[in-house]
Amino acid sequence: MKTRGLFFVIALLARTALFAQANFSIQYGPYLQNIGEEEVTVVWVTSGDALGWVEVAPGDRTHFYAEERPRFFETSNGRRLIGRLHRVTIPGLQKGTTYRYRVYAREVVDGSRGDVRYGKSVATNPYRTFRFTTLDSSKEGVHFAVVNDIHGRNDVLESLLKNVEIDDLDFMVFNGDMMSQLDSEELMFNGFLNKSVELFASNLPFFFTRGNHETRGPFSTRFMDYFPTSTGLPYYTFRHGPAYFIMLDSGEDKPDSDIEYGGLAAFDEYRCKQAEWLKEIVSSREFRESPVKIVAIHVPAFTSTWHGTLHVQELFIPILNGTGIDLMFCGHTHTHSYLPKGERENDFPILTNSNNEILDIVVKGEQIKVKISDHQGKVTKTIDL
Repeated sequence: MKTRGLFFVIALLARTALFAQANFSIQYGPYLQNIGEEEVTVVWVTSGDALGWVEVAPGDRTHFYAEERPRFFETSNGRRLIGRLHRVTIPGLQKGTTYRYRVYAREVVDGSRGDVRYGKSVATNPYRTFRFTTLDSSKEGVHFAVVNDIHGRNDVLESLLKNVEIDDLDFMVFNGDMMSQLDSEELMFNGFLNKSVELFASNLPFFFTRGNHETRGPFSTRFMDYFPTSTGLPYYTFRHGPAYFIMLDSGEDKPDSDIEYGGLAAFDEYRCKQAEWLKEIVSSREFRESPVKIVAIHVPAFTSTWHGTLHVQELFIPILNGTGIDLMFCGHTHTHSYLPKGERENDFPILTNSNNEILDIVVKGEQIKVKISDHQGKVTKTIDL
């Protein structure tokens, strides 16, 4: 009887393993992150542990299967990484150039020993490859769109994106609070990432500025794992066309001691450290020589007397004043507001976008044109700078 019971257990485990292998898949993604002139990072998630890689081809008319395409893996200190989350950086690219790509994953059935055992292999469709175009600082103009404070409302996100020609954009910006709280990977993807992948994110990169709600929840500490940046931090910079972008992180909106944070908040110190970094950025040659300078931050200055707003105003505004900033765009308040240059202690315009509108921004030469549309498709305002 004991032998029969042992055989039953072995058979059950074998069936479970076969079932897991048969259902192995690319669960989420892919989507594009941290794009620059010479590299891009492709992110996706598999249903189980796997070895993942990306194959890249020129953006021409040749079939993806015309020849062996170069493979890129996520590595650490000379070792290829295994896991569910795959973040593969493709280096050595040419600026302003379009490439095609596919993602692959080979299930790891047993990686506990040196002799890794593999299972099922999966990949994206070879007949419908994804594309991306690298940034180019010599380009004459920039075209991008901004949404914020979606809070998991996929219907609103989709409605807003219908107001822009996605194929004409260079990138998207998510300016914070795309979710109300980061509780799990599943909720994050269901909240806005799956919809983004469906609509654009496999072919068009987005840059993410963290909102105060993305700092909340047990999964919030994993934020950078899914949204890598050039600095490895939630604040960073990039240049495309004539515009230099500073992407700031405003942190939380209440004092660190607030009961809502459970004793875990340390955003005052974090913002102070960020301010020191910002001083170095505005002193850099790349920033100073850029014809257009744009800042993105979730919590705006001057809109309330809450602690986060006041700290942003105290730390960041004096550093940015006098540096030639052409536009700062914000979110957080769920209402539209526009603060012209010099109306308060700001020597640059501050545009706060509502939670039900999208900014369609075109930079050409040193001119900035902003069209604001609501989720019903109505153009509510235009701004020329």
